[in-house]
Amino acid sequence: MKNLFHILTLMFLSISSMTVFGQQDPHFTQYFDNTLFVNPAYAGSKGLLNVTGIHREQWVGFDGRPRSTTLSVHSPLSYESVGLGFTMVNDEAGPVKQTMFYGDFSYTLKFKNKNRKLSFGLKAGMNLINVGTSTLETTEIGDPKLLQNVRNHINPNFGVGVYYHTPKFFIGVSTPKILENSYDGVSSTNIEKRHYFGIVGGVFTLNDYWKLRPTAQIKITQGAPLSIDASIAAIYRERFWIGTMYRLNAAFGAFVQYQITPQFKLGLATDFGTQAIRNYNSGTFELMASYDFIFKKQGIRSPRYF
Repeated sequence: MKNLFHILTLMFLSISSMTVFGQQDPHFTQYFDNTLFVNPAYAGSKGLLNVTGIHREQWVGFDGRPRSTTLSVHSPLSYESVGLGFTMVNDEAGPVKQTMFYGDFSYTLKFKNKNRKLSFGLKAGMNLINVGTSTLETTEIGDPKLLQNVRNHINPNFGVGVYYHTPKFFIGVSTPKILENSYDGVSSTNIEKRHYFGIVGGVFTLNDYWKLRPTAQIKITQGAPLSIDASIAAIYRERFWIGTMYRLNAAFGAFVQYQITPQFKLGLATDFGTQAIRNYNSGTFELMASYDFIFKKQGIRSPRYF
């Protein structure tokens, strides 16, 4: 098992040592509750049917600001080595509106120690794209690239992922969209860039009341700076979560979450940019809700931190 851990760690470090790229997909302060969006191998990992939604309002007060909403549903099948999931994302930024629909499949290898699991995942679906380019103010009159809107252009895509987890540790690597499709079906430069993700985290017991859960996510793609998110949450009596987040050279934030019942968790988050654009907006806000459906008499077997 130590060899397995070393291999997965090497995979994670290899991603972080690649040429620096940037991102097109949306950021989330509560990225640790949105793993299925980036890694299909996460499907079914909670051991029950889970539904999680996140809505993000970025740079409030700024015209054309990004707005993102995600919904994920996933569950293991009765044959628990197989997990199925569905993710939907609606993302708006300026004239670009994207709606993504993806199905997720995972297969889990189990070891003698049943708490340790290694999952492989496949994601497949499509991105529905609308771009209102004609509404933009241009510096070049009659620019042919900005005269025609893009209406309901469909880009099919697929992705893969690997996810290793125990009740108190996880690490994963993935690329959720492998194909680099054009946004309008014509352009050879305005395309969806391939994204690479690495995620890692753990939970540590401090005493009978408090635990600490550090997590990190790295995101790499062509065209903009490397993105690294790091967070740490303090967990009180398995019910109240309070934490802070930092995005490299971009933002810092805070979040609170409350386990209202053993099945239902609600979270609020905010972050503020560290760049000049922060002077022109009122910050960023997120709402997260997650619900576990229980169909077995034994209920939720243990607290879930990832």
